[in-house]
Amino acid sequence: MCLGWGSNVFFGAYRMLKGIDPLLTPELLMHLSAMGHGEWVAVVDANFTADFLSAGKPLVRLPGHSLERVSRAVLSVIPLAEDMARPAAYMRVCHQPDTHRTDAQLAVLRLLQDEGIAPERVEPVERFAFYEKIKSASLIVQSGEATAYGNAMYAKGVIL
Repeated sequence: MCLGWGSNVFFGAYRMLKGIDPLLTPELLMHLSAMGHGEWVAVVDANFTADFLSAGKPLVRLPGHSLERVSRAVLSVIPLAEDMARPAAYMRVCHQPDTHRTDAQLAVLRLLQDEGIAPERVEPVERFAFYEKIKSASLIVQSGEATAYGNAMYAKGVIL
């Protein structure tokens, strides 16, 4: 099987669009594009009960990639909602102080800061409350994040 030449190959997949993160599959791009303003996309870890909690909503799997990497790809094509106090959230670690963050969570917080989202605009959500919140997500993307509590949600903003 021919995989292409030069920069057209990325981990064995063809890059068919310029300027689009090669991690974004056609299926994922379709679902992200179909989302409207204020809808949530969840990026969850490899151990998340995604099949059960998706309840028939679109579920796209990107195994082998971290929470931060998948979040970076998703946020490369959607803006976060400007009209929400907290357009991003992550699952808070149980039985730890409120200030505790995993390495995966810290990486997402840095990514969000790079996107202009201050830490106080990112909501830490208790585990079972996160399971409830994810029911409002329009799309779930399951990463290959192997650390516990590697789950985040993003509210899509307006694209003018």
